[in-house]
Amino acid sequence: MQAVIARENQNHLEQETDECREFFDNVESSPLTPEQTRAVICFDNRMLVVASAGSGKTSTMVAKAGYALHRKLIPADKILMLAFNSAAAKQLQQRTRDRLTPLGLDADKVVARTFHAFGLDIIGQATGKKPSLAPWLEGGKDIEQLGRIVDRLRATDVMFRSEWDFFRAVLARDYPDDNGERVDASEGFQTSRGETVKSAGERMIADWLFFNGVDYIYEKRYEVETADPTHGQYHPDFFYPAINVYHEHWAIDADGSSPFEGYLEGVAWKRKIHRKNGTTLLETTTSELWGGRDLTRLGGELTERGISLQPDADRLAVGQKPVENALLLGTFRTFLIHAKSNCLTEEQLSENLAALAHGPVRYRDASFLRLFTAIRREWNEQLTADDCIDFEDMLTLSAQHLEDGDWLSPYDLVMVDEFQDASFARARLARALVNAPGRYLFAVGDDWQSINRFAGADVSVMTGFENWFGSSETMRLERTFRFPQSIADVSSAFVMQNPGQIAKSVVSSTAEYAPTVDIMTVDTETAVAAAVRHRLTTLHSRVASGEVPSVQGRKLSVLVLGRYRHQSSYLEGCKPLADLLDISFMTIHASKGGEADYIVIPGMVSGKWGFPSTIPNDPVLRLAMPAAEEFPKAEERRLFYVALTRARRSVLLVTINKRESRFVMELIRDQAVLRTNAIGEVLHSVVCPRCGRGFMVERTSKRGPFLGCARFPRCKATLALDGSPSLPVAKPASGYRKPFTPHRRNR
Repeated sequence: MQAVIARENQNHLEQETDECREFFDNVESSPLTPEQTRAVICFDNRMLVVASAGSGKTSTMVAKAGYALHRKLIPADKILMLAFNSAAAKQLQQRTRDRLTPLGLDADKVVARTFHAFGLDIIGQATGKKPSLAPWLEGGKDIEQLGRIVDRLRATDVMFRSEWDFFRAVLARDYPDDNGERVDASEGFQTSRGETVKSAGERMIADWLFFNGVDYIYEKRYEVETADPTHGQYHPDFFYPAINVYHEHWAIDADGSSPFEGYLEGVAWKRKIHRKNGTTLLETTTSELWGGRDLTRLGGELTERGISLQPDADRLAVGQKPVENALLLGTFRTFLIHAKSNCLTEEQLSENLAALAHGPVRYRDASFLRLFTAIRREWNEQLTADDCIDFEDMLTLSAQHLEDGDWLSPYDLVMVDEFQDASFARARLARALVNAPGRYLFAVGDDWQSINRFAGADVSVMTGFENWFGSSETMRLERTFRFPQSIADVSSAFVMQNPGQIAKSVVSSTAEYAPTVDIMTVDTETAVAAAVRHRLTTLHSRVASGEVPSVQGRKLSVLVLGRYRHQSSYLEGCKPLADLLDISFMTIHASKGGEADYIVIPGMVSGKWGFPSTIPNDPVLRLAMPAAEEFPKAEERRLFYVALTRARRSVLLVTINKRESRFVMELIRDQAVLRTNAIGEVLHSVVCPRCGRGFMVERTSKRGPFLGCARFPRCKATLALDGSPSLPVAKPASGYRKPFTPHRRNR
């Protein structure tokens, strides 16, 4: 049966392609490709088109609407196009009219709207009262509103103020390191005061004490000699000199057991020492600490004994400062978007916490949820007071009205653009719109370009399309009209390191302008702007001489893409080149959908302001998302793919010596992308096979010259000069550190 269906579908495709050849050749400025034509002709009830960057997805959507009108399959007033912002909706509307009206088709009645505007209309039709959006939702005012809420809560709720300040000062920065990996606990844990303690629990307590201004001594020698044939001298975990009290933090679980052999015997011995000598011992346990109870109890015990807690979020920690309020507010705003979009109640979030968070992470995430519950309550009360709704309410309420039958949609063909940016709420609305016989959903997107998680996007909506919409047909637009094959190969191989992405083979017939992908290394941050200017000056000279062909009717475009807005400063001094080059700056997020002849991506470095960024996504978001990603830096990888694929001709990546981005190192190691200096000289670039984070440099030993990792002594990998293993054999880089086996004191 399947073979019969496939044969009939193929016959239909060939017949329609032949009969509508004139339409397919003229509906866009260039004839549709076979891929586009097939997607346009197929009218399965549920269709997902996975479109490569630069593959003409907008052309395909417009042609789909035109084909439905041309073959009289669906009337124009029953076709709805949904976009994610007003600019995209206007572009779709205008493009539809410009392309279809000259063909004699009734394009004016085709509707193109944003999800939000359409959702408002649904609520208005269903209830008889069109709601108003809160005026403080856009332009950064939503973060300001959250800030006002937090300030009000801190001023009126002592418990909230204490928890917020502690979270900001300590917990907000207490997650995996910059590489998304756990710190190797064999080296201990550094506290806010700068000392090294032996366990995550001890660090949490030490940071809490520091935050509250409590003077303590870590592992002070006990006041009585305790050494005997079987025990060494006793050093309790904490000592409070102001009240002459000791404190032990026990590695004891909820059932009273310990993961360490012989540990409970040690606990009993220490308790006996205190009873014998009449010294006061306060106790905390791993179970009670991570369960969120011990610090509150400890605070009460210290207060009863005369210590005044003086919490101060701005107390300077050694080498660190509290997380900036704006950054923390942004995390809470993102969490609020996801939680409301996914209709998650306080009870459901608590269930997610119990299932997904354990140990120190559980304590941190539980604190976050307590703060979030108070913030969301105030947010919703403010909406009620202002008689407004927010974007998430708009999508959720409109979907609910559709599901309940309060409003019947007149649209038979629903087309969704940029489907990789769909949220749970948008997917729910789209599903409700086509939940009737004879309805068609045509979704177009590229999961490789899903980069708006902070705004509620959930890539699992696209990668799990059938889970949402049932049996469907998936097609691909794999031919790009933007960039050459070499950029297609490099960018595709890079993004597909994540096995969760939908596979496709991007092909191109666009001309090559070597080098299409180039990595430029400079020595210092201050040299970046001059190096970029030098490269663009060289390009300008080559254009002026005719060595690099220009484009008739316009200047060659150069787009400098920054991971952060402040990187626009790298364009300084480039104005004299404006006669032949149109040079501009954008953030990578803002550039999606754009393109330029030449792309420059500075800031390809490691660290706080690096790429991949260590800043934007807090792992706590997994509690509010139905399918959080496990692949390290998954969205940052897709963001880099977006940056690479804006180029029509070539991409220049700019990095700094000894601060190279892991993405740069990966391109050099896995795809043999050349690394050059500012004047274009090729640099020796063998990536360390063990750590993958440093280059191998020539060294000399008694046995002669060899290659050693530039990160020595942190990495001791070596190779022979011909690249073969030498001396201690380097282990292949895996991206993960060897799991740490806790020693007896780790808890």
